[in-house]
Amino acid sequence: MNVEDLRYHKEHTWVRQEEEELVIGITEYAQDQMGDIIFAELPEGGSVISAGEPFVTLESAKAVQDVIAPVSGQVTRCNEELLDVPETINEDPYGAGWMIAITPEAGFSVESLMDHAQYLALLDKLDEEA
Repeated sequence: MNVEDLRYHKEHTWVRQEEEELVIGITEYAQDQMGDIIFAELPEGGSVISAGEPFVTLESAKAVQDVIAPVSGQVTRCNEELLDVPETINEDPYGAGWMIAITPEAGFSVESLMDHAQYLALLDKLDEEA
């Protein structure tokens, strides 16, 4: 998985286009901020998610955190393995730790999300503010 080929949302999610689907997960930064993830609640297949709204809930030893959807669309698949092995998100956030796949709303373009360089600039800004 080449993280430079992904697109990113300011809420620390990534998006990978696979033909008509978008696969979504959280970034290395997000999983690091959460600590050890012990529970993942995923949406139902067929449900609709909306950009800017929570679509997954993750629980770590530190807190319960909603994950904000980077795009709107209909859920086509969920990574069911995360229900039994949620720590996969910590171990491989860009690969086996993917969360859901969706069919995006008509007219959506991944170009509307940040590229890798833009996301790194966002992280640098967050570091400066900390």
